[in-house]
Amino acid sequence: MNTSTLEVEEKPKTNAQRISGSEAVLRCLLEEGVDTIFGYPGGAIMPIYDELYKYMDKLNHILVRHEQGASHAAQGYARVTGKTGVCFATSGPGATNLITGIADAQIDSTPLVAITGQVASHLLGTDAFQETDVMGISMPVTKWNYQVTKAEEIPYAIARAFYIANSGRPGPVLIDITKDAQFSEFDFEYEKCTKIRSYHPFPVMESASVDAAAQLINEAKKPMLLVGHGVLISKAQSELLALAEKAGIPMASTLLGLSAVPNKHPQYVGMLGMHGNYAPNIKTNECDLLIAVGMRFDDRVTGDLNTYAKQAKVIHIEIDPAEVDKNVKSDVAIVCDAKAALIALEKKVEQNSHDEWLAEFRALDAIEFEKVGEADLHPTSGEVKMAEVIRIISEKTKGEAVIVTDVGQHQMIASRYYKFEDTRCNVTSGGLGTMGFALPAAMGAKLGRLDKQVIAVIGDGGFQMTIQELGTIFQSKIGVKVLILNNNFLGMVRQWQELFFDRRYSFTEMTNPDFQMISKGYGIPCNKVDKRAELETAIEVFLEHDGPYLLEVCVEKEGNVFPMIPTGESVSNIKLEA
Repeated sequence: MNTSTLEVEEKPKTNAQRISGSEAVLRCLLEEGVDTIFGYPGGAIMPIYDELYKYMDKLNHILVRHEQGASHAAQGYARVTGKTGVCFATSGPGATNLITGIADAQIDSTPLVAITGQVASHLLGTDAFQETDVMGISMPVTKWNYQVTKAEEIPYAIARAFYIANSGRPGPVLIDITKDAQFSEFDFEYEKCTKIRSYHPFPVMESASVDAAAQLINEAKKPMLLVGHGVLISKAQSELLALAEKAGIPMASTLLGLSAVPNKHPQYVGMLGMHGNYAPNIKTNECDLLIAVGMRFDDRVTGDLNTYAKQAKVIHIEIDPAEVDKNVKSDVAIVCDAKAALIALEKKVEQNSHDEWLAEFRALDAIEFEKVGEADLHPTSGEVKMAEVIRIISEKTKGEAVIVTDVGQHQMIASRYYKFEDTRCNVTSGGLGTMGFALPAAMGAKLGRLDKQVIAVIGDGGFQMTIQELGTIFQSKIGVKVLILNNNFLGMVRQWQELFFDRRYSFTEMTNPDFQMISKGYGIPCNKVDKRAELETAIEVFLEHDGPYLLEVCVEKEGNVFPMIPTGESVSNIKLEA
């Protein structure tokens, strides 16, 4: 849904209070249950910030150091809470700096409301100071956007923004408010939005599709469940397990589906995708039934579509009809909320077990561990490896921490080797692959889950893209643990250059600053480790410290991440070594 018009139904005012548009914005947010805002002030949004001064006891505003950090922090908050993240920015460069985070939220289905200030309405289209067409820029990467030019429109726009952002397939919404609309007064009333004509976010489940899917499951000899982000979005973790356990089906996870299923579950068989586990990738092209729940068959999961699961029947459970049959043709599509579909299916499937089929996965697990896992997780010599760092952290936190990863080799290593035992604990940039995501997203995740240990796992390259957010962590006393896995390379790009470009390391080696000095400059305790003998103790101090802490671990400089499916190749061609 993407339109810049609202169907506003005029209603008689009752008990209305006359207030400014700026105060109305804050009142609306409180009505929607907002408690935390990430933002950066500027000229065109200054009236809202002036009102915010009066609401500091009700709204926790986090002053980021760059607007991109605001949108990523709001994402992190949304991902761990299931609530809608909120961010503020001014017009022009403030608004455009939000776009990367908004685009990231769009492709990863994260509910976000971005509110931007805009020049006065009489200046629109005049190329006024800090005027940018944020509506045109944001339209391709938002679920809906709207420009407010009159104060009276604010309650309607914000109510619909929250409804649209967090209904159906979630996504980002942008509300752009002109400066004169912020100053103007009107008779304020607020009514939450529960429906919009022509917008139907929750498709009605067809019982015939459920019956057909249940029959395929009951007849299957080698079924496989693909667990996507939609399971977490719909809060359907227990319903997924109920279906899988009753029918005895192995479960594999997408990158964004991680933490929907406890890794110790006897039917969990690992992560799908380019750097996923050997068994689920190989077995994708051997199963007789794929049951995809809340996932969109991204190219990183499917590899070559011409060879992907051609032997299998496909059941696709998906709330967004646009994703059905887009990449992989389904035999049965259940277009509705994942929780509703799983509840209906569980009632109709028969009690079953597939022990022999599950044993085939375990046999491949053993091959992967022998070829890759043992050397990665328990090295006895050479440079420190990323995997052993993640293994120790996983063991020390018992798989219950929130892990926020950036993008690159460390992301794949953390996703492979952190053993998630609690849910909603994996936060990463999946579809857009945004370097610089982790540090600000971890801030938002920590503020959303103060009861949780939140660890940002970042490479030295991605860290420097949003390094300034250490200032936000310091000022706002956000207890994030920052782990830098430093190999002095843009590691994933270097791996591709090694494997596919004859080791021509074109502009991927990095001369890094002294991260310890920078951390100390921001008042954040820190440590640097480059010896295996010191690693475990350093991690214990890192985890036990009360408050933010930065740990830099110097790791193997030219280490590679395996398994790996070469881009564009079949999932059956997954490689365990170069």
